[in-house]
Amino acid sequence: MNGLAGMEKFSHLEDKIYLTIENVRKLREDKERIEHEMKSLRHEVSNLLSEKTRLEEKVEDLLSERDAIQLKVEAMLDAMTIIEPDVAEAVHR
Repeated sequence: MNGLAGMEKFSHLEDKIYLTIENVRKLREDKERIEHEMKSLRHEVSNLLSEKTRLEEKVEDLLSERDAIQLKVEAMLDAMTIIEPDVAEAVHR
């Protein structure tokens, strides 16, 4: 009977070892999947940061262009008011 109890304990230990091996395998797969996902996300973040920088520069260029156009329009309106006084009244409303 003592030998049977020893075999049961050994079988139970064997089951635990196989479960542990399976858990380790799953954890490694999860780790690899997560590392791959992190790499993809880092690449995406890098691309998004580059795009953000590019768009910020574009906005700055457009704002500068808008300011230059505004100055030109104001200069043209000022020139028109010299030529035609009625335009001055319309512009200053």
